[in-house]
Amino acid sequence: MAQESALRRQRAAVERAWARRVPTRASVLWAVAGAPEPRAEVAQSWMRSLRTVDPAQDSAPTANDADVRAQWSTSPLRGPVLQLADELRTIADDAGYVAAVTDESGTILWSCGGRVMRRRAERVNFAPGARWDEPHMGTNALSLALRSGRPSTVFSAEHLVAALHGWVCYCAPIHDPRGRRLGVLDLSTVWNRAHPLAMSTVRTLATTIETRLAGSMPTAAAGIELNCLGTAEVSRDGQPARIRPRQLEILTLLALDPKGFTPDRLRDALYGDRPVSAATLKAEVSHLRSGIGGGITNRRYTLSSPIACDATDLQTALDAGDTATAVRLYRGPLLPESCAPGIVQWRHHLEVSVRTAVLASDCADHALRYGEHALHDATVHQHALRLLAPDDARRGVAAARLHSALLD
Repeated sequence: MAQESALRRQRAAVERAWARRVPTRASVLWAVAGAPEPRAEVAQSWMRSLRTVDPAQDSAPTANDADVRAQWSTSPLRGPVLQLADELRTIADDAGYVAAVTDESGTILWSCGGRVMRRRAERVNFAPGARWDEPHMGTNALSLALRSGRPSTVFSAEHLVAALHGWVCYCAPIHDPRGRRLGVLDLSTVWNRAHPLAMSTVRTLATTIETRLAGSMPTAAAGIELNCLGTAEVSRDGQPARIRPRQLEILTLLALDPKGFTPDRLRDALYGDRPVSAATLKAEVSHLRSGIGGGITNRRYTLSSPIACDATDLQTALDAGDTATAVRLYRGPLLPESCAPGIVQWRHHLEVSVRTAVLASDCADHALRYGEHALHDATVHQHALRLLAPDDARRGVAAARLHSALLD
Protein backbone atom coordinates (compact mmCIF):
# COMPACT_ATOMS: atom_id res chain seq x y z
CA MET A 1 0.00 0.00 0.00
CA ALA A 2 2.83 2.40 0.85
CA GLN A 3 4.46 1.78 -2.53
CA GLU A 4 1.22 2.40 -4.43
CA SER A 5 0.60 5.58 -2.45
CA ALA A 6 4.06 6.82 -3.40
CA LEU A 7 3.42 5.93 -7.04
CA ARG A 8 0.12 7.84 -6.95
CA ARG A 9 1.91 10.94 -5.65
CA GLN A 10 4.59 10.52 -8.31
CA ARG A 11 1.99 10.18 -11.04
CA ALA A 12 0.09 13.24 -9.81
CA ALA A 13 3.31 15.27 -9.86
CA VAL A 14 4.29 14.34 -13.40
CA GLU A 15 0.71 14.88 -14.59
CA ARG A 16 0.90 18.45 -13.25
CA ALA A 17 4.24 18.98 -14.97
CA TRP A 18 2.86 17.60 -18.24
CA ALA A 19 -0.24 19.80 -18.00
CA ARG A 20 1.92 22.88 -17.46
CA ARG A 21 4.47 22.21 -20.19
CA VAL A 22 2.68 20.31 -22.99
CA PRO A 23 0.31 22.22 -25.30
CA THR A 24 -3.26 21.17 -25.90
CA ARG A 25 -4.65 20.74 -29.40
CA ALA A 26 -5.16 24.52 -29.46
CA SER A 27 -1.47 24.98 -28.57
CA VAL A 28 -2.31 26.76 -25.30
CA LEU A 29 -0.15 25.94 -22.27
CA TRP A 30 -2.16 24.94 -19.24
CA ALA A 31 -1.26 26.98 -16.22
CA VAL A 32 -1.02 24.65 -13.25
CA ALA A 33 0.06 26.09 -9.93
CA GLY A 34 2.75 24.21 -8.07
CA ALA A 35 3.65 21.90 -10.95
CA PRO A 36 7.19 20.49 -10.55
CA GLU A 37 9.83 20.70 -13.24
CA PRO A 38 10.11 17.51 -15.32
CA ARG A 39 13.44 15.79 -15.72
CA ALA A 40 15.66 17.68 -18.14
CA GLU A 41 15.86 14.88 -20.72
CA VAL A 42 12.07 14.51 -20.60
CA ALA A 43 11.41 18.24 -20.99
CA GLN A 44 13.87 18.48 -23.88
CA SER A 45 12.26 15.48 -25.57
CA TRP A 46 8.80 17.05 -25.16
CA MET A 47 9.97 20.17 -26.97
CA ARG A 48 11.48 18.16 -29.82
CA SER A 49 8.49 15.85 -30.06
CA LEU A 50 5.89 18.61 -30.27
CA ARG A 51 7.19 19.50 -33.73
CA THR A 52 5.81 16.25 -35.16
CA VAL A 53 3.58 14.54 -32.58
CA ASP A 54 0.09 15.49 -31.34
CA PRO A 55 -0.11 14.76 -27.58
CA ALA A 56 -3.76 13.80 -28.13
CA GLN A 57 -3.04 11.01 -30.65
CA ASP A 58 -4.28 7.66 -29.39
CA SER A 59 -1.74 5.18 -30.79
CA ALA A 60 1.55 4.73 -32.61
CA PRO A 61 1.61 4.76 -36.42
CA THR A 62 2.31 1.52 -38.25
CA ALA A 63 5.04 0.73 -40.75
CA ASN A 64 4.49 -1.65 -43.66
CA ASP A 65 3.62 -5.05 -42.13
CA ALA A 66 5.25 -7.06 -44.90
CA ASP A 67 8.46 -5.06 -44.59
CA VAL A 68 8.56 -5.58 -40.81
CA ARG A 69 8.03 -9.33 -41.11
CA ALA A 70 10.81 -9.57 -43.69
CA GLN A 71 13.08 -7.41 -41.52
CA TRP A 72 12.51 -9.57 -38.43
CA SER A 73 13.20 -12.76 -40.37
CA THR A 74 16.68 -11.51 -41.30
CA SER A 75 17.44 -9.42 -38.21
CA PRO A 76 20.59 -10.38 -36.27
CA LEU A 77 18.49 -9.92 -33.12
CA ARG A 78 16.05 -12.67 -34.04
CA GLY A 79 18.15 -15.65 -32.94
CA PRO A 80 19.27 -14.30 -29.55
CA VAL A 81 15.80 -12.92 -28.75
CA LEU A 82 14.01 -16.17 -29.62
CA GLN A 83 16.52 -18.06 -27.48
CA LEU A 84 15.35 -15.90 -24.58
CA ALA A 85 11.69 -15.93 -25.59
CA ASP A 86 10.57 -18.38 -22.88
CA GLU A 87 12.30 -16.34 -20.18
CA LEU A 88 10.84 -13.10 -21.53
CA ARG A 89 7.35 -14.61 -21.64
CA THR A 90 7.70 -15.87 -18.07
CA ILE A 91 8.79 -12.44 -16.82
CA ALA A 92 6.00 -10.74 -18.76
CA ASP A 93 3.34 -13.17 -17.53
CA ASP A 94 4.44 -13.32 -13.89
CA ALA A 95 4.99 -9.59 -13.42
CA GLY A 96 2.25 -8.31 -15.73
CA TYR A 97 4.49 -6.76 -18.35
CA VAL A 98 4.69 -6.58 -22.12
CA ALA A 99 8.14 -7.14 -23.64
CA ALA A 100 9.15 -5.71 -27.01
CA VAL A 101 12.23 -5.57 -29.23
CA THR A 102 12.72 -2.82 -31.82
CA ASP A 103 15.13 -2.20 -34.66
CA GLU A 104 17.55 0.72 -34.69
CA SER A 105 14.83 3.08 -35.96
CA GLY A 106 12.34 2.33 -33.16
CA THR A 107 10.00 0.03 -35.12
CA ILE A 108 8.82 -2.90 -32.97
CA LEU A 109 9.87 -6.21 -34.51
CA TRP A 110 8.73 -8.67 -31.81
CA SER A 111 6.69 -8.59 -28.61
CA CYS A 112 5.18 -10.89 -26.02
CA GLY A 113 3.00 -10.69 -22.92
CA GLY A 114 -0.07 -12.08 -21.21
CA ARG A 115 -3.45 -11.78 -22.88
CA VAL A 116 -4.71 -8.90 -20.71
CA MET A 117 -1.53 -6.83 -21.07
CA ARG A 118 -1.31 -7.53 -24.79
CA ARG A 119 -4.84 -6.17 -25.25
CA ARG A 120 -3.90 -3.04 -23.31
CA ALA A 121 -0.77 -2.65 -25.40
CA GLU A 122 -2.63 -3.12 -28.67
CA ARG A 123 -4.91 -0.17 -27.83
CA VAL A 124 -1.91 2.13 -28.23
CA ASN A 125 -0.37 -0.05 -30.97
CA PHE A 126 2.51 -1.28 -28.81
CA ALA A 127 2.92 -4.24 -31.15
CA PRO A 128 5.08 -5.44 -34.06
CA GLY A 129 5.11 -2.99 -36.92
CA ALA A 130 4.47 0.11 -34.80
CA ARG A 131 6.88 3.05 -34.87
CA TRP A 132 7.94 4.27 -31.42
CA ASP A 133 10.76 6.64 -32.28
CA GLU A 134 10.53 10.24 -31.06
CA PRO A 135 9.33 11.83 -34.35
CA HIS A 136 6.40 9.36 -34.51
CA MET A 137 5.41 8.71 -30.87
CA GLY A 138 7.07 11.45 -28.88
CA THR A 139 8.72 10.98 -25.51
CA ASN A 140 8.85 7.37 -24.33
CA ALA A 141 11.49 5.02 -22.94
CA LEU A 142 12.22 3.46 -26.35
CA SER A 143 12.78 6.81 -28.04
CA LEU A 144 14.98 8.11 -25.22
CA ALA A 145 17.12 4.95 -25.20
CA LEU A 146 17.48 5.10 -28.97
CA ARG A 147 18.52 8.74 -28.84
CA SER A 148 20.90 8.59 -25.88
CA GLY A 149 22.26 5.06 -26.20
CA ARG A 150 21.58 4.57 -22.47
CA PRO A 151 18.92 2.65 -20.50
CA SER A 152 15.84 4.77 -19.89
CA THR A 153 12.68 4.81 -17.78
CA VAL A 154 9.59 6.88 -18.54
CA PHE A 155 6.78 6.99 -15.96
CA SER A 156 3.15 7.94 -16.56
CA ALA A 157 2.79 11.58 -17.71
CA GLU A 158 6.48 11.80 -18.59
CA HIS A 159 5.18 10.33 -21.86
CA LEU A 160 4.28 13.12 -24.26
CA VAL A 161 1.18 11.33 -25.57
CA ALA A 162 -1.67 11.41 -23.05
CA ALA A 163 -2.84 7.91 -24.03
CA LEU A 164 0.38 6.56 -22.46
CA HIS A 165 -0.01 8.20 -19.07
CA GLY A 166 -1.27 4.93 -17.62
CA TRP A 167 2.04 3.21 -18.43
CA VAL A 168 5.58 2.92 -17.14
CA CYS A 169 8.31 1.68 -19.48
CA TYR A 170 11.85 0.39 -18.91
CA CYS A 171 14.20 0.17 -21.85
CA ALA A 172 17.83 -0.70 -22.67
CA PRO A 173 19.68 -0.45 -26.00
CA ILE A 174 21.17 -3.52 -27.69
CA HIS A 175 24.53 -3.28 -29.51
CA ASP A 176 26.38 -5.64 -31.78
CA PRO A 177 29.98 -6.68 -30.99
CA ARG A 178 31.35 -3.63 -32.85
CA GLY A 179 29.23 -1.22 -30.83
CA ARG A 180 26.59 -0.49 -33.48
CA ARG A 181 23.13 -0.07 -31.99
CA LEU A 182 20.71 -2.69 -33.35
CA GLY A 183 17.61 -1.74 -31.39
CA VAL A 184 16.22 -1.71 -27.86
CA LEU A 185 14.57 -4.11 -25.42
CA ASP A 186 11.56 -2.73 -23.55
CA LEU A 187 9.50 -3.94 -20.61
CA SER A 188 6.27 -1.99 -20.09
CA THR A 189 3.39 -2.22 -17.63
CA VAL A 190 0.69 -0.10 -16.01
CA TRP A 191 1.94 2.78 -13.87
CA ASN A 192 0.97 1.32 -10.48
CA ARG A 193 3.12 -1.77 -11.09
CA ALA A 194 6.30 0.29 -11.40
CA HIS A 195 9.18 -1.37 -9.56
CA PRO A 196 12.85 -0.38 -9.16
CA LEU A 197 14.02 -3.91 -10.06
CA ALA A 198 12.46 -3.68 -13.51
CA MET A 199 15.31 -1.57 -14.87
CA SER A 200 17.99 -3.98 -13.63
CA THR A 201 16.00 -6.81 -15.20
CA VAL A 202 15.80 -5.17 -18.61
CA ARG A 203 19.49 -4.25 -18.51
CA THR A 204 20.45 -7.81 -17.65
CA LEU A 205 18.30 -9.19 -20.46
CA ALA A 206 19.77 -6.73 -22.98
CA THR A 207 23.28 -7.74 -21.92
CA THR A 208 22.36 -11.40 -22.34
CA ILE A 209 21.10 -10.72 -25.86
CA GLU A 210 24.34 -8.88 -26.67
CA THR A 211 26.39 -11.80 -25.34
CA ARG A 212 24.47 -14.32 -27.41
CA LEU A 213 24.64 -12.01 -30.39
CA ALA A 214 28.43 -11.92 -30.10
CA GLY A 215 28.54 -15.71 -30.02
CA SER A 216 26.33 -16.05 -33.09
CA MET A 217 28.11 -13.51 -35.32
CA PRO A 218 31.33 -13.99 -37.22
CA THR A 219 34.23 -12.36 -35.42
CA ALA A 220 36.75 -10.00 -36.93
CA ALA A 221 39.23 -12.88 -37.06
CA ALA A 222 37.20 -14.41 -39.89
CA GLY A 223 38.48 -11.87 -42.44
CA ILE A 224 39.92 -8.40 -42.90
CA GLU A 225 39.54 -5.77 -40.19
CA LEU A 226 40.61 -2.19 -40.87
CA ASN A 227 40.92 0.40 -38.11
CA CYS A 228 41.68 3.82 -39.55
CA LEU A 229 40.18 6.33 -37.08
CA GLY A 230 43.02 7.81 -35.07
CA THR A 231 45.24 4.91 -36.11
CA ALA A 232 46.19 2.80 -39.13
CA GLU A 233 45.90 -0.95 -38.55
CA VAL A 234 44.88 -3.91 -40.69
CA SER A 235 44.47 -7.49 -39.51
CA ARG A 236 43.85 -10.60 -41.55
CA ASP A 237 42.28 -13.59 -39.83
CA GLY A 238 43.09 -11.97 -36.50
CA GLN A 239 46.78 -11.40 -37.25
CA PRO A 240 48.45 -8.08 -38.18
CA ALA A 241 48.73 -7.68 -41.95
CA ARG A 242 51.91 -6.20 -43.43
CA ILE A 243 50.42 -3.37 -45.47
CA ARG A 244 52.31 -0.26 -46.52
CA PRO A 245 50.81 3.21 -45.89
CA ARG A 246 49.81 3.75 -49.53
CA GLN A 247 48.01 0.42 -49.57
CA LEU A 248 46.23 1.33 -46.34
CA GLU A 249 44.97 4.45 -48.08
CA ILE A 250 43.68 2.40 -51.01
CA LEU A 251 41.92 -0.08 -48.71
CA THR A 252 40.32 2.75 -46.73
CA LEU A 253 39.05 4.48 -49.86
CA LEU A 254 37.61 1.23 -51.22
CA ALA A 255 35.91 0.52 -47.88
CA LEU A 256 34.34 3.99 -47.71
CA ASP A 257 33.16 4.01 -51.33
CA PRO A 258 31.62 0.62 -52.18
CA LYS A 259 30.83 1.80 -55.73
CA GLY A 260 34.55 1.62 -56.38
CA PHE A 261 37.02 3.64 -58.43
CA THR A 262 38.18 3.80 -62.00
CA PRO A 263 42.02 3.72 -62.20
CA ASP A 264 42.11 7.44 -63.04
CA ARG A 265 39.83 8.42 -60.16
CA LEU A 266 41.76 6.29 -57.65
CA ARG A 267 45.05 7.79 -58.86
CA ASP A 268 43.64 11.30 -58.33
CA ALA A 269 42.39 10.37 -54.85
CA LEU A 270 45.84 9.06 -53.88
CA TYR A 271 48.27 11.39 -55.62
CA GLY A 272 46.35 14.48 -56.68
CA ASP A 273 48.31 16.44 -59.29
CA ARG A 274 51.52 14.49 -58.81
CA PRO A 275 52.66 12.73 -62.01
CA VAL A 276 52.30 9.02 -61.18
CA SER A 277 52.13 6.33 -63.83
CA ALA A 278 49.30 3.85 -64.24
CA ALA A 279 51.84 1.07 -63.68
CA THR A 280 52.71 2.43 -60.23
CA LEU A 281 49.06 2.50 -59.19
CA LYS A 282 48.50 -0.99 -60.59
CA ALA A 283 51.48 -2.29 -58.62
CA GLU A 284 50.17 -0.78 -55.36
CA VAL A 285 46.77 -2.39 -55.87
CA SER A 286 48.45 -5.71 -56.69
CA HIS A 287 50.54 -5.58 -53.49
CA LEU A 288 47.42 -4.75 -51.47
CA ARG A 289 45.52 -7.62 -53.08
CA SER A 290 48.32 -10.02 -52.05
CA GLY A 291 48.44 -8.58 -48.54
CA ILE A 292 44.76 -9.17 -47.84
CA GLY A 293 44.38 -12.40 -49.79
CA GLY A 294 42.51 -11.06 -52.83
CA GLY A 295 39.11 -9.41 -52.60
CA ILE A 296 39.73 -6.51 -55.02
CA THR A 297 38.24 -6.54 -58.50
CA ASN A 298 40.14 -5.58 -61.67
CA ARG A 299 39.54 -2.68 -64.08
CA ARG A 300 37.14 -0.88 -61.75
CA TYR A 301 38.64 -1.25 -58.30
CA THR A 302 36.09 -2.38 -55.72
CA LEU A 303 36.05 -4.73 -52.74
CA SER A 304 34.47 -7.98 -53.84
CA SER A 305 33.16 -8.55 -50.29
CA PRO A 306 32.69 -6.16 -47.34
CA ILE A 307 35.40 -5.82 -44.72
CA ALA A 308 35.12 -4.77 -41.07
CA CYS A 309 36.05 -1.09 -40.96
CA ASP A 310 35.57 1.39 -38.13
CA ALA A 311 35.19 4.32 -40.54
CA THR A 312 32.37 2.66 -42.49
CA ASP A 313 30.64 1.75 -39.21
CA LEU A 314 30.95 5.41 -38.21
CA GLN A 315 29.41 6.57 -41.48
CA THR A 316 26.54 4.08 -41.02
CA ALA A 317 25.86 5.43 -37.53
CA LEU A 318 25.89 9.01 -38.79
CA ASP A 319 23.51 8.15 -41.64
CA ALA A 320 21.13 6.60 -39.08
CA GLY A 321 21.32 9.64 -36.78
CA ASP A 322 22.87 7.43 -34.09
CA THR A 323 25.09 9.98 -32.36
CA ALA A 324 25.84 7.74 -29.37
CA THR A 325 27.36 5.04 -31.58
CA ALA A 326 29.15 7.63 -33.71
CA VAL A 327 30.98 9.20 -30.77
CA ARG A 328 31.82 5.76 -29.41
CA LEU A 329 33.41 4.77 -32.73
CA TYR A 330 35.21 8.05 -33.37
CA ARG A 331 38.71 7.71 -31.93
CA GLY A 332 40.39 10.44 -33.95
CA PRO A 333 40.95 11.66 -37.52
CA LEU A 334 40.88 9.27 -40.45
CA LEU A 335 44.42 7.96 -41.16
CA PRO A 336 45.95 10.96 -39.37
CA GLU A 337 49.34 10.69 -41.09
CA SER A 338 47.94 10.57 -44.62
CA CYS A 339 48.08 13.50 -47.05
CA ALA A 340 46.28 11.71 -49.92
CA PRO A 341 43.60 14.08 -51.29
CA GLY A 342 40.85 11.45 -51.12
CA ILE A 343 41.68 10.60 -47.51
CA VAL A 344 41.88 14.28 -46.54
CA GLN A 345 38.43 14.84 -48.06
CA TRP A 346 36.92 11.91 -46.16
CA ARG A 347 38.72 13.01 -42.97
CA HIS A 348 37.08 16.44 -43.11
CA HIS A 349 33.71 14.91 -43.96
CA LEU A 350 33.72 12.55 -40.98
CA GLU A 351 35.06 15.17 -38.57
CA VAL A 352 32.45 17.74 -39.58
CA SER A 353 29.64 15.15 -39.50
CA VAL A 354 30.47 13.89 -36.00
CA ARG A 355 31.07 17.38 -34.63
CA THR A 356 27.78 18.65 -36.08
CA ALA A 357 25.89 15.70 -34.57
CA VAL A 358 27.50 16.30 -31.18
CA LEU A 359 26.67 20.02 -31.17
CA ALA A 360 23.07 19.23 -32.19
CA SER A 361 22.71 16.69 -29.37
CA ASP A 362 21.40 17.57 -25.92
CA CYS A 363 23.37 14.71 -24.34
CA ALA A 364 26.41 15.87 -22.36
CA ASP A 365 27.99 12.42 -22.66
CA HIS A 366 28.29 12.91 -26.42
CA ALA A 367 30.14 16.21 -26.05
CA LEU A 368 32.42 14.85 -23.34
CA ARG A 369 33.32 11.74 -25.30
CA TYR A 370 33.93 13.57 -28.55
CA GLY A 371 35.89 16.18 -26.62
CA GLU A 372 38.49 13.54 -25.76
CA HIS A 373 39.54 13.62 -29.42
CA ALA A 374 38.92 17.34 -30.03
CA LEU A 375 40.93 18.92 -27.23
CA HIS A 376 41.44 22.17 -29.17
CA ASP A 377 37.74 22.63 -29.97
CA ALA A 378 36.52 25.24 -27.48
CA THR A 379 32.97 25.17 -28.90
CA VAL A 380 32.56 21.49 -28.06
CA HIS A 381 33.78 21.98 -24.49
CA GLN A 382 31.48 24.99 -24.03
CA HIS A 383 28.60 22.84 -25.29
CA ALA A 384 29.44 20.15 -22.72
CA LEU A 385 29.46 22.73 -19.92
CA ARG A 386 26.05 24.07 -20.99
CA LEU A 387 24.56 20.57 -20.83
CA LEU A 388 26.13 19.38 -17.56
CA ALA A 389 24.21 19.96 -14.36
CA PRO A 390 25.79 22.43 -11.91
CA ASP A 391 26.63 19.62 -9.47
CA ASP A 392 28.02 17.21 -12.10
CA ALA A 393 31.63 16.38 -11.22
CA ARG A 394 32.46 16.07 -14.92
CA ARG A 395 32.19 19.84 -15.28
CA GLY A 396 35.79 19.99 -14.08
CA VAL A 397 36.93 17.90 -17.04
CA ALA A 398 35.04 20.05 -19.53
CA ALA A 399 36.23 23.28 -17.89
CA ALA A 400 39.87 22.14 -17.97
CA ARG A 401 39.59 21.22 -21.64
CA LEU A 402 37.99 24.56 -22.44
CA HIS A 403 40.73 26.42 -20.59
CA SER A 404 43.44 24.58 -22.54
CA ALA A 405 41.64 25.13 -25.84
CA LEU A 406 41.35 28.88 -25.22
CA LEU A 407 45.08 29.10 -24.42
CA ASP A 408 46.07 27.48 -27.73
